[in-house]
Amino acid sequence: MELTPAELTVLGLIIERARHGYDLEQVIERRGIRQWSDVGFSSIYYLLAKLERRGLVHVPEAPAAPKSRRVFHATAEGREVAARTTLALIEDPQPARHPLLVGIANLPLLSDREYARALRTRLARVEARIGAVQVAQQAQAPLPRPAREVFSYALSLLEAERQWLATRAQVPHDGED
Repeated sequence: MELTPAELTVLGLIIERARHGYDLEQVIERRGIRQWSDVGFSSIYYLLAKLERRGLVHVPEAPAAPKSRRVFHATAEGREVAARTTLALIEDPQPARHPLLVGIANLPLLSDREYARALRTRLARVEARIGAVQVAQQAQAPLPRPAREVFSYALSLLEAERQWLATRAQVPHDGED
């Protein structure tokens, strides 16, 4: 892969529209991008500097005014690298490294009752999360196609987890709660 997911996220937002660092932060926050990427607030400027050093973004020369913000534009090479990396990420399934799987692999440490309670708790939290994602999606309508697809995929994963949890939350237990 030519770009890390965090680099591609930032570069993709710049390809969408030229932006400065604070604008990137606002879009990342508004779209809930931190829910599925590791672009932290403090890493945005680090990523911009890295992309600029690699020649994937540039700041057109402009008279430097006090407190002016540097607006980053994608270069042709940046667009090409982003397209190749995007294609690879979409085409190649990666193993799921989900912390839930680590917990399930250690079930012998829990009683059936504890496991069932944990699943019911998780189910309630997943349902709340689905509601929050739906609210965020509706609040930003109309969304650009990439954001619509991210919301669609995220909701599909949450719905699949909700369905799985609903069937598993009925784990037999001793009737105590």
